[in-house]
Amino acid sequence: MLCRTADAEKAGDAEKRARLEQVMGSFPRIPRPPLDLRIEGREPAGGHTRVALSFVAEPGDRVPAWLLLPAKPLATGAAAICLHQTTRMGKDEPAGLGGKPDLHYAKELADLGFVSLAPDYPRFGANRTDAYAFGYASNTMKGIWNHSRAVDVLETVAGVNPRRIGAIGHSLGGHNSLFLAAFEPRIAAVATSCGFNSFHKYMKGDLTGWSHAGYMPRIAALYGKSAARIPFDFTDVLDLIGPRPVFVNAPVGDSNFEVSGVRDVVAGRGWVEAHYPEAGHDFPPDLRKLAYGFLERHLIQ
Repeated sequence: MLCRTADAEKAGDAEKRARLEQVMGSFPRIPRPPLDLRIEGREPAGGHTRVALSFVAEPGDRVPAWLLLPAKPLATGAAAICLHQTTRMGKDEPAGLGGKPDLHYAKELADLGFVSLAPDYPRFGANRTDAYAFGYASNTMKGIWNHSRAVDVLETVAGVNPRRIGAIGHSLGGHNSLFLAAFEPRIAAVATSCGFNSFHKYMKGDLTGWSHAGYMPRIAALYGKSAARIPFDFTDVLDLIGPRPVFVNAPVGDSNFEVSGVRDVVAGRGWVEAHYPEAGHDFPPDLRKLAYGFLERHLIQ
């Protein structure tokens, strides 16, 4: 059996990433400006301290975020970017300030010793940025860039090991954690909940939900909302992440991402640990516990 050379693997990844960019628009290839971190508040929150801050994503745009600093940090220096679902409150939900208790993963990770950073996705929470006014082809790519800058923020936090930064998210945050890792090699491990299936099996092939301004408008404008015409699928996303480890929570009752389409995508990808609980579009306590253990285990390396 022939083995792919490192150059062939690099070329293959570049080709896959280019296909994502055909739909999302280009990942910014610009000098990264100073973060100009602004601390806007700080308060104790049980097993951690919750810090309100904002940082510069690019000139003229600041991203609001919660930084959760554990009272007892993990000795490994592990940290996590924690991306919220589709909810008006944005970052407040993973930080434990409202919404569904099953989605308070930034808070729970901080209480376990992870340094956690929960930013607002564009047009959610306190983030009012119009990605298209900044020249982006999709809100998705603007999110990827913002979240890459969030990795920059974590690298400035005392005690964080830059080789041990993971990403976690549910639904909107579930696929955004994958998209981030596909473009950001500093993400060492991912835990994604209810975040994807194959485009062919998403809503029986109706890709309207992926094609509005909050995601990737080119799916409608250039590809007619047709899964057969879109130049990438989540197989490519996972391949860009591997061999970095990926944890998948894919409940069998998820009405957004039909589970057989998840199984199609993860098949044969040994770096993916997939779980299929008897649940709906949710991140149940037992699966969160598994996900946190997965991140801690793989962020030791």
